[in-house]
Amino acid sequence: MTTRTPALLVLEDGRVFRGESYGAAGETFGEAVFSTGMTGYQETLTDPSYYQQVVVQTAPHIGNTGVNDDDPESRQIWVAGYVVRDPARRASSWRATRGLEAELAAQGVVGISGVDTRALTRHLRERGAMRVGISSVEADADALRERVLASPQMLGADLAAAVSTTEPYVVPAEGERRFTVAALDLGIKTMTPRRMAERGIEVHVLPATSTADDVLAVRPDGLFLSNGPGDPSTADGPRDVLRAALEHDLPFFGICFGNQVFGRALGFGTYKLGYGHRGINQPVQDRGTGKVEVTAHNHGFAVDAPLDRATDTPYGRAEVSHVCLNDDVVEGLALRGAGGELKAFSVQYHPEAAAGPHDAAYLFDRFVELMSVTQRTQGDG
Repeated sequence: MTTRTPALLVLEDGRVFRGESYGAAGETFGEAVFSTGMTGYQETLTDPSYYQQVVVQTAPHIGNTGVNDDDPESRQIWVAGYVVRDPARRASSWRATRGLEAELAAQGVVGISGVDTRALTRHLRERGAMRVGISSVEADADALRERVLASPQMLGADLAAAVSTTEPYVVPAEGERRFTVAALDLGIKTMTPRRMAERGIEVHVLPATSTADDVLAVRPDGLFLSNGPGDPSTADGPRDVLRAALEHDLPFFGICFGNQVFGRALGFGTYKLGYGHRGINQPVQDRGTGKVEVTAHNHGFAVDAPLDRATDTPYGRAEVSHVCLNDDVVEGLALRGAGGELKAFSVQYHPEAAAGPHDAAYLFDRFVELMSVTQRTQGDG
């Protein structure tokens, strides 16, 4: 049985929760957010989009399937801290190679257990995501809160380069190579280039700091912008790369942070949501087909685009293609040419389904079709 020491969680508004240490001993700070997924905690922990965030799991029992070497979505755990109610005493899965708490400790991730996560989640829903501190070395809540208030905020945070690859690499196509895609890594998950590789796409993953010339040097058939952490209003470099690609009529697909950058490239603003969307059970409607998808989300910012009309941009006509059925937040954008043909598109959620439902897997096929049509059109020309 693991010996646990007392731990303290303090929100920036002064709300205090006491529990026991979970993972590494010490102290950590970040933005407190909650995730509603009942499964997939390993994918959540290793999603770079959670960089500098303390994740509260609404599912009460965490750690029961342990961890393995097949499910991580990146090279490390990225969350700044972890909050659970009832940690599993032992892992029970034929796929597990070690326990979750041991993995958190090995990677230096400070957590807290025994917390009433329902009360904490209700507080964040009512008051909004906010800064938080977790400590197993500080018993004075007022002293910890002072350090919370001195920690950086998520609004205005430029974080993509901190989680991106530093060197380009290639994920080869499975079977015959049909297309080449340049993927700007703003915090890409491992499964995303795999989903493209399954469709015959050779993916050149490039650092977040790459230029338009770096992208065009790949001689791509399309451009992809990934998910990632931070405030999209800071992503001027990726925005400029995307604008250059649109000027070259390069087919584009973006997800999550990439959707927000696409919005900025088209001239829309972005804004911070009260508490964001995080989990694998978010309902989204494709406005073109009327179909409702259950989708995986992890975002605290959104695109400010009109739902009731299309918008003329220097690159074509832009429209909101997907919307969240919970709160009408923009969940996708589409850019069309003069003849109504699709030129570029994006969604705010995660179609790679790691972890999560497979309802949105067709979006990768849509990207393939977009590149196919563009090739045929250019060939005819």
